[in-house]
Amino acid sequence: MKHQARKRFGQNFLHDPAIIQRIVQVINPQPGERLVEIGPGKGAITFPLLAACKRLEVIELDRDLVRPLAEKAPEFGELVIHQQDALRFDFSALAAGERLRTVGNLPYNISTPLLFHLIAQSDSIQDMHFMLQKEVVNRMAAAPGSRDYGRLSVMIQYRCKVEPLFHVGPGAFQPAPRVDSAFVRLTPWPQPCVAVKDTECLAALVRQAFSQRRKTLRNTLKGLLSEQAIQATGTDPSARPESISLEQFAALANQLADKT
Repeated sequence: MKHQARKRFGQNFLHDPAIIQRIVQVINPQPGERLVEIGPGKGAITFPLLAACKRLEVIELDRDLVRPLAEKAPEFGELVIHQQDALRFDFSALAAGERLRTVGNLPYNISTPLLFHLIAQSDSIQDMHFMLQKEVVNRMAAAPGSRDYGRLSVMIQYRCKVEPLFHVGPGAFQPAPRVDSAFVRLTPWPQPCVAVKDTECLAALVRQAFSQRRKTLRNTLKGLLSEQAIQATGTDPSARPESISLEQFAALANQLADKT
């Protein structure tokens, strides 16, 4: 399939057979499962997945890739192609009461907003297996106190169990990106791992806390919570956001919810 990778779509096509095989083994697709691949590209993962599960839905924005995918797919099974932008795609509507298994070599230029788009619909998702920039996976899995810990860490870990699986070098892609990659599994919690009264309050509070991560909570949360309200949760107002655990952020968010 001849296709020039397009920078505006963040295209880096996976071509390493060993990595492809490892990905398919980790996902372990089974017939009857509702698998959805985001950004199938030239089909490196698509066709092995389709051969295993016999029916696969894919979301591809680049219309020049759609026809070659559709032409080759019948050799392996039934491929349903949605020529749409994954950032605007309604995964909950596609699930229609079932739960999806989502897969993808995600475009690195939109990976963070796409992750937030997906976790907002995590009730409709069984699990997610993604190739991402290694730095993003490190941030997703980071613990409080580490330099990688931030808004993405807190919000992803609130919604999902994060399991970094393996690293992938630039040579596995064409064109080769200038960064290392990593493959990760995200499994939405059946029940939230911490009690949060209002998820919008949590999102707003975490966003504001990390907008100036070197400042103390006393300063960065000004306008949302008073120093007394922060102290009431057992959290030190002089602490920096990067040292605050998910449980502490949940307690702060609940204070905000009670206030509003």
